[in-house]
Amino acid sequence: MTAIVRRTAIFVVSLFVASIVVFAFMAVLPGDPAQVALGVSATPELLAKTRHDFGLDRPLTAQYFSWMGGVLHGDFGRSYVTGEAIGPQLIDRLGVTLWLVGAGMLVALILAIPFGTLAATWHRRAPGTAISGLSQLGVAIPAFLAGILLVQVFAVQLRWLPSGGWTPPNQDVGEFLRGLVLPALSLGIVQGAVLTRYVRSAVLDTLGQDYLRTARSKGLRPYPALMRHGLRNAAVPVVTVLGLQLTTLLIGAVVVERVFVLPGLGSMLLDSVSSRDLLSVQGIVLVLVVAVLLVNFVVDVAYVLVDPRLRSSR
Repeated sequence: MTAIVRRTAIFVVSLFVASIVVFAFMAVLPGDPAQVALGVSATPELLAKTRHDFGLDRPLTAQYFSWMGGVLHGDFGRSYVTGEAIGPQLIDRLGVTLWLVGAGMLVALILAIPFGTLAATWHRRAPGTAISGLSQLGVAIPAFLAGILLVQVFAVQLRWLPSGGWTPPNQDVGEFLRGLVLPALSLGIVQGAVLTRYVRSAVLDTLGQDYLRTARSKGLRPYPALMRHGLRNAAVPVVTVLGLQLTTLLIGAVVVERVFVLPGLGSMLLDSVSSRDLLSVQGIVLVLVVAVLLVNFVVDVAYVLVDPRLRSSR
């Protein structure tokens, strides 16, 4: 319990520091949001009034605490370009990104756990070598290229699945699932290849442990011994890598959403950057950073729960 409390405290402090870093980074970027909102023909008087309306004429500390106070209440401010509230847009876009990342991770786990385990148990045999070679090839393929290839095969040639677009699940579940297949595969195949190699290494290390040889000497066959005594120990390093993969999926979703025209956080981020809507960019980056920190926190807690050696007793 002590380890979990300590990790919770580190998570809270990390959130505070991350918010300062994100705000400071956006504050030092060149460009005037008022000038972007009004255009190059705006008069100095109108620029000054707009900066005052945006709160840009206040000290940076006052701007930070005003922004964070709003964020803690779910108010991310209003877009400098469109004037629309940023918070509701973030919630809608975050839902799309979470569906994509969750489906991509599911595909990665479905591929990595069985194939990584088989590659370890068939070590130095032809099937194990083939799985290792395919996983190495998958690691070398970027997610956006995998998406383009999948679109070419399943959308353009076979016409089984749509090439892009988004249908909310509350409107049509069938179309929602059909539209999610190719983006999830483009993310999941690449990350599944990376995760397969980690699963293989973890299972190989477990197969050489004394307790597993003891279990086999007592009459357990190799696969039952591995399933009963080995997989939980092999899961300890994989859980850490799984957290890193989730953060990688979040970053990869930025490009994949663009390839498949999905209205997620990645598309919103690219649109906001192109229009120099710095307040929207600031909110999106903060949400992504919080998501990464939250994933790392959950992984730390799961690591403590999976490995009894890390638990602290009274």
